[in-house]
This record gives sequence, structure tokens and C-alpha cells, in this order.
Amino acid sequence: MKAFGWNMLLALAWVVLSGSYTISNLFAGMLMSYIVLAYALRDRPLFGAYFGKLPKLLNFILFFIWDLIKANARVAYDVLTPTHLMKPAVIAVPLDIQSDGGITMFSSLITVTPGSLALDVSTDKKVLYVHMMYFEDEQLHIAEFKRLEAMIIDLLG
Repeated sequence: MKAFGWNMLLALAWVVLSGSYTISNLFAGMLMSYIVLAYALRDRPLFGAYFGKLPKLLNFILFFIWDLIKANARVAYDVLTPTHLMKPAVIAVPLDIQSDGGITMFSSLITVTPGSLALDVSTDKKVLYVHMMYFEDEQLHIAEFKRLEAMIIDLLG
């Protein structure tokens, strides 16, 4: 059984033995079993990838939330001020992600961020076309998207 399966099995055992069938209790059981398994299986190379993903996932979530806050603030500022700062453009972002699921996740995260919209993927899956509401510098925007893409590749890999 993989580490995630053991984690869930121990968390469910915690819920059953504690007698409190709530989401918060399940989450607490998952957290405790994660810590126990990380300590108990620290020498096993098979399980190292599973326990290394949580810090990466937390880093990704915090990065994306910060990016989302910045984008929302920019759009809100533009809506609330009398001058419009929009300079729309379409840019081509080269893709390093190979899987369809990874490309879908990447384009979805770009789309939910205000001010940007993933339009299309080239037929060879090497380029993602993105509409930017606030275009400044193409290389700057591509670098920001590549950072997001690298985090997704690291999470999926």
C-alpha cells in the first residue's frame, strides 16, 4: 500500500476509534498520521516522494494565493480609478509541461487569475497562448508563468 493509502487508513482508524465523525477530526487524524508515518518511514526511499510533496504543495498554495491577491488588487484598482490602465495583448508562453493534465491545470490556474486568460494550446503542445489585460513586458510575464509552470511540474513529477 502506498504512503497516501496508509495515511488515509490511519486517519480513518483515528476517526472510528475517537468516535467523532467530523471533517475536522478526519483532518486532525490525517495530520497526525502524516507525522507518524513521516517519522516511521523516514529511511524508506519509496515513501520519501510522498512526504516531500506536502511542503511543495503548501509553498504552491501560498504562492498562488499571493499571486491571486496581487491580480485582484490590480483589477480592483483599475475599476475604482477614473483612468484605465489596461493594455491588452496576447502572448505565447512556451510550455515545458508534457502531460495533458498538467497543461490543463496550468491553463486553468492562469484563467482563474484576474487579468489573464488562457486562450489556446498549439497543436504540438509546445506553446500556450494567453490574453493579458495588463501587458507590460513579454519576458516578465513569461517568467512569471514559467515560475508557476515549474511549481506545477514539481508537484506532478
